[in-house]
Amino acid sequence: MDLDITLTGQTLQVEQIWGTGRSLRDTLLLPVNGQPVTLKASTRVWPYNVFSAISRQPGSDRRAKLSMEKNGKGFTVEETYPVWVSQGSRELTSTSTYTVQKDGTLLLSVQRPTRESAETYTFVRDGVKPAFFMHMTDDWAIDGKLPEQAMLISLQGLANDGAPRLYFIYGPKWDFRFTPSMLDFYRDRKGFQFTELTSAEEALKTFLPQVRGYILWDKNVRTSLIVAFTLAGLEKAIVISEEMLPLVEKYHLRSIADFRGRFTGQKDIDIYTWAYQQYWPRCSRDYIVWMGGEAGKIMRPGVADFGILKGAFFSDLSTEESDGEEYSLAKKLMSEMKPLSMVMGWHSYAKDKERDAVKLASSFALRTEGLHTLPNLSFSHQTPATPGFKFKNQHTVVAGKEYRAEKKVYISCIQTDCLGLGAWVRPGRGSMPYAWEVTMNWVWLAPSMLEYFYSQATPNDYFLGSLGGPGYMYPKAIPAQYLPQVVAKAYELMQQLDLNIFEIMDYSEGATVEGNSELTPEVVDAFFNGMPDILGLANGYAPSHSFTVRDGKPLISFDYYLSETRPAQAAVQDLRELARLNHQRPYFCLVHVREWSDIDHVKNILDQLGDEFKVAPLDVFMKMAGSQPTFKEKLLQR
Repeated sequence: MDLDITLTGQTLQVEQIWGTGRSLRDTLLLPVNGQPVTLKASTRVWPYNVFSAISRQPGSDRRAKLSMEKNGKGFTVEETYPVWVSQGSRELTSTSTYTVQKDGTLLLSVQRPTRESAETYTFVRDGVKPAFFMHMTDDWAIDGKLPEQAMLISLQGLANDGAPRLYFIYGPKWDFRFTPSMLDFYRDRKGFQFTELTSAEEALKTFLPQVRGYILWDKNVRTSLIVAFTLAGLEKAIVISEEMLPLVEKYHLRSIADFRGRFTGQKDIDIYTWAYQQYWPRCSRDYIVWMGGEAGKIMRPGVADFGILKGAFFSDLSTEESDGEEYSLAKKLMSEMKPLSMVMGWHSYAKDKERDAVKLASSFALRTEGLHTLPNLSFSHQTPATPGFKFKNQHTVVAGKEYRAEKKVYISCIQTDCLGLGAWVRPGRGSMPYAWEVTMNWVWLAPSMLEYFYSQATPNDYFLGSLGGPGYMYPKAIPAQYLPQVVAKAYELMQQLDLNIFEIMDYSEGATVEGNSELTPEVVDAFFNGMPDILGLANGYAPSHSFTVRDGKPLISFDYYLSETRPAQAAVQDLRELARLNHQRPYFCLVHVREWSDIDHVKNILDQLGDEFKVAPLDVFMKMAGSQPTFKEKLLQR
């Protein structure tokens, strides 16, 4: 049933629309002052149950009276009318109570003396999308809340299959800080009407039709949960630990696999080899999940819902070459993925390093999309941007205008490591020119998440493309035959997102500080040739030393890394020292701001530097540096 309620002057029109196609419209026009009205029945159909032999009597009197609730949250309609049953005519009375609920839905309760309990109907406002949300805790220990929350995340992957239905608000210690404000955005800007679920059982009961069974993992073998996630996506099942058996048995769910004791005493390589043999042929070749991050008794599988939705293979195999068997299997898995497919999640902090994982993925032209804690992606993936919304950057550069630098030190700041991790929701944003790395794949993975950031941007918030490709990639590790395709895909995403500066970071040749993060002429040529309309390229993470200019477009490496733990006075002296060493003016100093720093902290440092220093918007910074370069050209020669 649909419901159309309209107040015109002192008359309330209540129209019930029953069925589709051959629908029945049942309309009452009721004075709001409570005066009784008499209408004529126009049809014999009694819509509350067409399968019972109860009929209205066309042409008979139908008496109705409206009572408005004093709190303005609802109203009641009392009706009396004759019906025909097999033993003749009977008078039927009903009381229909319409009440607005706390979640914004409208509850209709129809009570008749001939029926033991009321019939209830819940309505959502036209254009509103019904969905549910839950709160997660910051307890992700195996002997704590992980088993329940892992079950809920697996349930989320099933619940959101086909439509966004279940959203989680993560705790204050979660890496991505935006889950509370994103829920507000979905509700206020996207038309979602959220109902809170307060227990695992309530969530399971709500989405029971989407669940085909359960997989029982072994709390004594942590890796069994990661394997269970793989099978959950293939079988549309939830993952549970032993203490949750009574819950799933209560709802008569089917047991799909029981991993208790199955992997006892086995090494991870043995477990994953078995999983590869059992499940890999059925798994996606577009997505694979590295369920890494924390190790031991902790697991934070935030992205598992998306992996389950996509039927991905899960592992936390080491990508460190010296790890032999695990590395070989990791390499085999990646080699069998499609070029430019997605490696979701993150490397294991206990097994290898970020640079190992990204280098191996890049060697097969795969895109890394972190982190393992990326939340609610199965929900956001199916929530498109608002029709007509344009991703519009906050450009400062005016086409055709010449930008000349003064004899000053120019500083431009780039906040790295993903929009949602850092200072976006922290104090100070908008108070100074600031550039933000854009996670470009979100334009198709989670378009509403990018809309959220773009719609909040101030004139001082400037976006740039990243990181090394259409996703996190190391260009020097990408096979030469794939590099033009990688650059073209990155440029395509930049054009969709109105970006004209791109950032590269390549640690395929060693550690952040002592490794070689410089770029080769071949890599630089590939980006400048494949991105013809950009203003420039940024490079590095820690300071790097690749610089060049092509047709007035600079490649500039970071000259300074501002850690969130660096004392303000020390940072001030660092920047002044760099300015003294780079004494030619103008001096262009590109600063990487670590994601956990907030802008008030950064501004406090920059405000102490003195009149010789000037903060410039990144696009203006690039234009000036390209036309008045004072850096020495330096690229990595092989």
